[in-house]
Amino acid sequence: MSFHLEGPWLSTTGKRKTKRKYRTAEQAKKARELSASWEELLKKHNVTKTKAKTTVSKNTPQTGPVYRGSDLPRIPSRETTWEPCTKAEIKVYTGTKMLGIATMHKSNSVPVFSDQEAKDISRMRRG
Repeated sequence: MSFHLEGPWLSTTGKRKTKRKYRTAEQAKKARELSASWEELLKKHNVTKTKAKTTVSKNTPQTGPVYRGSDLPRIPSRETTWEPCTKAEIKVYTGTKMLGIATMHKSNSVPVFSDQEAKDISRMRRG
């Protein structure tokens, strides 16, 4: 059973509202009357269902949007020259204290500085 089907409640598409259903005919009639009276009230007060428009005064000059810090003085960015990115030099240990590198657990590389450390790592520090 690798392909399970989920019900329509899991869908992210088709979220349209369906026609409103009422329990009784009385409730449906009352809802229709209320919506009709609401529409009459809107017409009585000359209210239309449109998006609100912003009004701009003709006396004020139109400028762009005001952002935070836009009233501060303009500081130019730092001018830099273009330089190519080069590969960093490979880092190599040149000292004499480290004897080598041991693998302790799950490919974990550990530097070894003494013979006792090498013995401990080979026994996984069990004794």
